[in-house]
Amino acid sequence: MSTKRKKWLVFSLLITMTCAFMPACSSGAKTPRLASDAVILAFGDSLTFGTGATPADTYPAILEGLIGRRVVNSGIPGEVTAEGLSRLPKVLERERPALLILCHGGNDLLRRLNQQKTADNLRAMIRLAQERRVAVIIIAVPSPGIALSPPPFYREIAKEMKLPIEDKALPLVLSDGSLKSDYIHLNAAGYRKLAESIAALLKKSGAVE
Repeated sequence: MSTKRKKWLVFSLLITMTCAFMPACSSGAKTPRLASDAVILAFGDSLTFGTGATPADTYPAILEGLIGRRVVNSGIPGEVTAEGLSRLPKVLERERPALLILCHGGNDLLRRLNQQKTADNLRAMIRLAQERRVAVIIIAVPSPGIALSPPPFYREIAKEMKLPIEDKALPLVLSDGSLKSDYIHLNAAGYRKLAESIAALLKKSGAVE
């Protein structure tokens, strides 16, 4: 094999490996442009609810101001994905959102529930939204511990279902004590960082300008 061809193969391999670790590259995901009066549903547990901050300092409230769209906060502290899956249909029917921001799974990880079941519940929630023509983005939650890295199933779901994913914001924020109210929750500054990351993802995916 020629030296030139070897270099080309090495370059191709590097590109492939890079894409495997970049959400936008792995999913190729875009989101339909949101109308100015579109409703966004922020669905999840205490990180969505905003435990550790005032209602005005939750990520959905901050995101609403950043992107100029109504963002409904539908977070319930302590909820696991099985409960979220049961709750979601009524919330979708009531709010009729154009976009679902799904930030769920943290309590499953804290309770060490079966990760395959957690992933299946997330997939089922996404399908419920998609059946109603609701676009979806995923916020990956890190496993508790020193590494603070999200389980692989978040990226696998995003790639499989061609969804935008934000999987870096929460690990970064939760690794900074100045951005937390306790071991697993953010403070006002932390929720702002999360909201800014989600706003950037929405712009990158084409949902907002």
